[in-house]
Amino acid sequence: MAGDRHQGGTELGRFLRARREEVTPDQVGLTTGAGLRRTPGLRREELATLAGVSVDYYTRLERGRETRPSPAVVDALARALRLGEPEYQHLLDLAVRAARHIPDPAVVPSRTVKPGVKQLLEALRPHPAVVQSRTMDILAANPAGFHLYAGMQDWPAKHRNLARYTFLHPAARTLFDNWNSQLRGCVARLRALAGTDPDAPDLAALVGELLLKSPEFAKLWERYDVRPHTAGTKTFHHPEVGDLTLGYQGMLLEGAPGHRMSVYHADPGTPDHDAMVLLDMAAPQTSESRPADQTR
Repeated sequence: MAGDRHQGGTELGRFLRARREEVTPDQVGLTTGAGLRRTPGLRREELATLAGVSVDYYTRLERGRETRPSPAVVDALARALRLGEPEYQHLLDLAVRAARHIPDPAVVPSRTVKPGVKQLLEALRPHPAVVQSRTMDILAANPAGFHLYAGMQDWPAKHRNLARYTFLHPAARTLFDNWNSQLRGCVARLRALAGTDPDAPDLAALVGELLLKSPEFAKLWERYDVRPHTAGTKTFHHPEVGDLTLGYQGMLLEGAPGHRMSVYHADPGTPDHDAMVLLDMAAPQTSESRPADQTR
């Protein structure tokens, strides 16, 4: 994957190093002493001790020279690195892939949105709803869903991507109440895909662009954060309808690999619901505003 700090090795090794650098000695009960630490987070020998493996074995694992850690070693590393459930599952996936040695053939999922899904998008109005690809290209949306991302309509359809918008569109910084959280969520989704399909051409193109154009993306990309973000609330400062706080739910679409629908909602009778209705009414209703079935 272009832009990775540590060339060579495996995604498993790079993930282990990135997570090791995020864990401080005091978090795992180690005494740091008075000397200057040149390594951010844990040293290799510290993590190896915590996981109950030799320093040599762990070093080979991190450098990609060892690619078949046992389930017990994976579990021990996950505990030592204080991984949450999503990160633990990601570590398991990386270990399985590293053990296979032969990479899976790169396959770009279809970008075609089924007619039934488009009908669902329309039926969900006035609730904003969008269908995204695995790399967050906007494949289809109802009027409110598309209009929610102020200014995205200024871009050609093939450039309409939520990660690209969040990092590069000037309107995104003021649209999202917590822009930094939105940045981290985008990177986490792309990092999870990079771990299981690092040679995906659609991912490589997007990551390469963002690494070149966004210092924020380049910094977050090195952290290997893979936590999912599928439900919660977001506050928007929309230039046309004002402030609105919406709940959201993400869901994978069966029969459409890589496609994900995100739907926003608000309680009826609230100012947020009124703003959501106004957003739907103010959105362009032409077919041009709906980025369905676009190809690169």
